[in-house]
Amino acid sequence: MGENGNNKTAVKNKCDVCFRGCELAEGQVGVCLSRVGTADGVRPLGYGQITSLALDPIEKKPLNRFFPGSLIVSVGSYGCNLKCPFCQNVSISLADGRAVPETEYVSPEQLCAIAEKYVPQGNIGVAFTYNEPLVSYEYVRDSAKLVHAAGLKNVLVTNGSASARVLEELRPYVDAMNIDLKCFNAEYYAKVLKGDFEATKTFIEKALEFSHVELTTLIIPGENDSEEEMRALSSWVYTLEMKYKKEIPLHISRFFPRSDYSDRQPTPVETVYRLAEVAREKLEHVYEGNC
Repeated sequence: MGENGNNKTAVKNKCDVCFRGCELAEGQVGVCLSRVGTADGVRPLGYGQITSLALDPIEKKPLNRFFPGSLIVSVGSYGCNLKCPFCQNVSISLADGRAVPETEYVSPEQLCAIAEKYVPQGNIGVAFTYNEPLVSYEYVRDSAKLVHAAGLKNVLVTNGSASARVLEELRPYVDAMNIDLKCFNAEYYAKVLKGDFEATKTFIEKALEFSHVELTTLIIPGENDSEEEMRALSSWVYTLEMKYKKEIPLHISRFFPRSDYSDRQPTPVETVYRLAEVAREKLEHVYEGNC
C-alpha cells in the first residue's frame, strides 16, 4: 500500500499472544479488539481497564476442588480472541463487535491492595476472568507478581487459546485455572468459534504441568450435546489424568440464550445431567453447572 504518494509500505508487527498471529500496522486493532499495533510492536489496549470487579465464591469461577468454600476477588477487562456466537459475557468479550464498554483504570498495585483488603472476609487472591484475560496478559503478569508476593493465590479463567510463550511467562504466578473446552470437534472450533482446537488442547496440557486445572464445557442444544462427543471429550481428559497424575474436574454447564443465539432455547436440564453421567464413565469429578 502506498503512503503519501510513495511506495513505502506500512510496517506491521506480529502479535504472538495467541494462535491468530495478527499482523498490525500502527493504530490497527487485532481480532480480539484489545491489542493494537504501535511503531515499536503490539501493546494491550485494555491494560488495567477494568469492566468488572467483585468478590465471588471460588465455586463461581467455577473451581470446585481449589480451596472450596473460599472467596476470591474477580476482575475482568474487555476483549476476546474467539467469536463464540453464544457468548455468555458478550458485553465485555465484544464477541459480536459491539463498542468497548465503560471501564475504570485499576493499577496492579491497586488490585493487589483490594485483594489484601478482603482477606479477613475469606479472600484467597485474585481471579482474572469475565472476558478473555490473556489478551491483556501483561496486566495479568504484573498484577499476579504482586498478588503472589503478598502471599495470595492467582486464578485464570480462560478459553485456553494463548500461545506457549504467554503461558510460560505466567507460569511462576498462576496457581489454578478453569479452561473452556468448548467442544471436542476441530471443525466446530474453526467454523463456529473462530478458534483452534489443537491450540486449546496444547494449552491445557501445558497448564497441567504446573497448575491446578478444571475444565468447563458449555452445552449448546443441537451442537455439542451428543453422548458420542461427550464420551470422546471425557476420554481425552481421562488420558490427561493418567499422563499427569492429576485429577481434572469437568464442569458441564447449561447454556442460556445470549448474543447471536438469543433466539434459542436454554439447554434442557436433563441434557446436562445425562451428559454428566456419560462423563462419569471415565471421570470421578464431574459437576453440573447453571442447573
